[in-house]
Amino acid sequence: MSLGSGWEDHQRAVERLRASYDAIPKGEPVRLAKRTTNLFRPRAATTTPGLDVSGLTGVIEVDPAAGTAEVQGMCTYEDLVAATLPHGLIPLVVPQLRTITLGGAVTGLGIESTSFRSGLPHESVLEMDVFTGAGEVVTTRPGEDLFDTFPNSYGSLGYATRLRIELERVPSHVALRHVRFDDAGLLGKAVAEIVETREYDGQRVDGLDGVAFEPGEYYLTLARWTDEGGRPSDYTGQQIYYRSIQQRETDLLTMHDYLWRWDTDWFWCSRAFGAQHPLLRRVWPRRWRRSDVYMRMLGWDSRFHIAERLDRRAGRPQREKVIQDVEVPVERLPEFLDWFDDEIGMRPIWLCPLVARRKWPTYPLEPGRTYVNVGFWGTVHVGPEAPQAPRNRAIETKVHELDGHKSLYSEAFYDRETFDRLYDGANLAAVKRRHDPDDRLTTLYDKAVRRR
Repeated sequence: MSLGSGWEDHQRAVERLRASYDAIPKGEPVRLAKRTTNLFRPRAATTTPGLDVSGLTGVIEVDPAAGTAEVQGMCTYEDLVAATLPHGLIPLVVPQLRTITLGGAVTGLGIESTSFRSGLPHESVLEMDVFTGAGEVVTTRPGEDLFDTFPNSYGSLGYATRLRIELERVPSHVALRHVRFDDAGLLGKAVAEIVETREYDGQRVDGLDGVAFEPGEYYLTLARWTDEGGRPSDYTGQQIYYRSIQQRETDLLTMHDYLWRWDTDWFWCSRAFGAQHPLLRRVWPRRWRRSDVYMRMLGWDSRFHIAERLDRRAGRPQREKVIQDVEVPVERLPEFLDWFDDEIGMRPIWLCPLVARRKWPTYPLEPGRTYVNVGFWGTVHVGPEAPQAPRNRAIETKVHELDGHKSLYSEAFYDRETFDRLYDGANLAAVKRRHDPDDRLTTLYDKAVRRR
């Protein structure tokens, strides 16, 4: 079934992309002409026109019989799910924010509650076309150097224009069970057992994530795909999903609402904008209760330094932004949580188990080993040393002391030698030389650390 742009429109869009590449002067940085982003790291301003990807935002084709979809690289997961769910199908991993693009999740990293059994989004890609730094479209498949090095390269090897992905058949609803743990060690053991057996108390587990609200207050949310009846909850109105985890033991959501349960309030971050206040929430339009709206508002704060001015006026210490997702081996999770409580002290934090299917050189998780993604997004008052990012640097050190890894969608502070050791810089550089011989694309280190 063809949708969106279709194959002919897709080819025309690729030609426009190629023409926009040819128009960029030699020596100027090659970047996407994209007004929105889910990244949390600044980059240097440029007046050079970017790559035209305006026609690469749709689903080309869904094949319900094969359980696959042909998708353009700039297609958001919101639009992708809208095309597949009517067929009773979804991507194997659907990242939690609506405007994350498929290409972005593959060249970066995405994760969600099915990652304990389906890995990361790039692991369900069967084939993709990559527009390289040489201005060529290269079709690449698993086992080839460009394909295998592409995840976590963040555009330093090129941009995906088309991806063929696996889909999973799903029912109409999701039954949830929120299980509380008072001890981080018991939490970790429960995660390990669920990953191994795909069950908890004799019931199948199809999705698994959790929240650490306070030291000694941890929850795992066990999701089970189901066609059972009942009135599903609605967390797009006055009710707020993350609060329900503490308030009820069981719940029922439609599959659609389960996939976007975190997006309405950007996990819990909407509270920073007052969107969780009952009175304000009544007049805050539903169409504005979305992660991309909050992201734009955060951009206004960064531009006009609103929070910084309010802090100065109130005499509060200067803030350090601590916005990170890290992967920690499940057996080291209790140690990390205890350290995090003592040294950072942010709450709540998200917990999402994952198991990589195989090794990917640019983000070398050990295949078959259970990790837990720990996500924390906010600020910490640290005083005048905030510009030196002491908390972020301490997190980097601790994560790798525990044999973990840190994704690169936000700020990073590694020296070049450490960065290359952690993210297999030698292999990445070799693949880049083959597919970007004139060095038109910004390197991963420059993107993630130097923020060029």
